[in-house]
Amino acid sequence: MRFFYTTYAKNMVYFFSKWRLLASDTAETMLLRITERQLSAMQFKASDAAQALHVDEKTVLRWIRNDKLPAEQIRGDYHINRVDLLEWATERGIKVEPAIFELDDSDDTRPLPLLSQALEAGGIHCNVEGSDVQSVLQQVVDLLNLPEELDPDFVLQVLLAREAMGTTAVGDGIAIPHVRNPLLLRLPVPRVSLCFLAQPVDFGALDGKPVQTLFTITSPTVRTHLHLLSKLAYALRDDRLRQVLKTPCQREQILATLRQIESDIGKGTPCATGPGQLIHHFC
Repeated sequence: MRFFYTTYAKNMVYFFSKWRLLASDTAETMLLRITERQLSAMQFKASDAAQALHVDEKTVLRWIRNDKLPAEQIRGDYHINRVDLLEWATERGIKVEPAIFELDDSDDTRPLPLLSQALEAGGIHCNVEGSDVQSVLQQVVDLLNLPEELDPDFVLQVLLAREAMGTTAVGDGIAIPHVRNPLLLRLPVPRVSLCFLAQPVDFGALDGKPVQTLFTITSPTVRTHLHLLSKLAYALRDDRLRQVLKTPCQREQILATLRQIESDIGKGTPCATGPGQLIHHFC
């Protein structure tokens, strides 16, 4: 049964990465196709991953063999999806510099948003109902304010398929529901939605803690998606944000904390680190 769900999940994610929703003659495309070039750019080699995590390549290879770092072997070389790497590192308390994950895309020259701006656009939602992963994600999808032309059930199935491949929980009661290849929508601005659950739900997190806080990213481009995901993963390793998230729905405090963390990036301010931190550097 596990094999069936894993195979189904892989097929769904592959289908989603290639699929393009064509609207009527008078409507625009709602779901944008990820190009082969963009998919290729989302892959790291082991040497790139070593640079991103400030370790040597042998350590990355050991993590692939022994510590479940997701990777595919192609012509003798390991290839690691950037989203998988960010998720794996965040779940294990490894802070990764966001700049490493900035995607150079000549087709997308629009300014990159601040994480706090995207969160203001996506909204903070309180007391979101749900007793299991599926019912929680159903509520999350309903709150995403998707374009009317896009079937929310399709988005739900894609998110569920991703969970079947492995949890999107990153520890300490937090999850970032997403697919390996980004959910790209024709939106005026990218959004990060934050949902606080009415009751904790087991997402199968590595640390065993049930999830009560979920972040979801919707974006018009791969470059923007990776930018926001890396900023979010980085911010979630900062104790200031972790602490403010423990008291649900403090909207102004959450936004103010994010703005402070964003202003600290690049200033050489020592990062607040949590238990299990494997490396130390400056923000």
